Amino acid sequence: MLDRLKLLEENLTELALFKEKHKIEEIKKGKSTGWALKYGFLESIQIIIDISCHLVSKYNLGNPGTYRECIELLQKFNYINEELETKLIGMVGLRNLLSHEYKAIKIEKLYELLDHLKDIDEFIRQIKDYT
Repeated sequence: MLDRLKLLEENLTELALFKEKHKIEEIKKGKSTGWALKYGFLESIQIIIDISCHLVSKYNLGNPGTYRECIELLQKFNYINEELETKLIGMVGLRNLLSHEYKAIKIEKLYELLDHLKDIDEFIRQIKDYT
């Protein structure tokens, strides 16, 4: 699981660099930069989900039926705090949209989420000792 955590840290760095290098106007003009942004978020969120579900299993926290329940169980047993739980549940919803409904997400909204990368960093910080 440490390799997944390392990849998440690398993705966080790449997403921050993406924000520095690209303006929304540029992303709207070219499809490949939009794809890069979408995939960067999709992969990062999937890693968060994978780590969360792994921790639930590793520490026998319950039998989640959904990705959301993995996050909820981490909070219930104090692996993450409530504020982070809420943000991660939102990310799970975003992951579902990115995976299944590409047209439903406005690139401007996704670009704005680059201002909230600290939430991913906070996840890493809160679960690092448990991985």
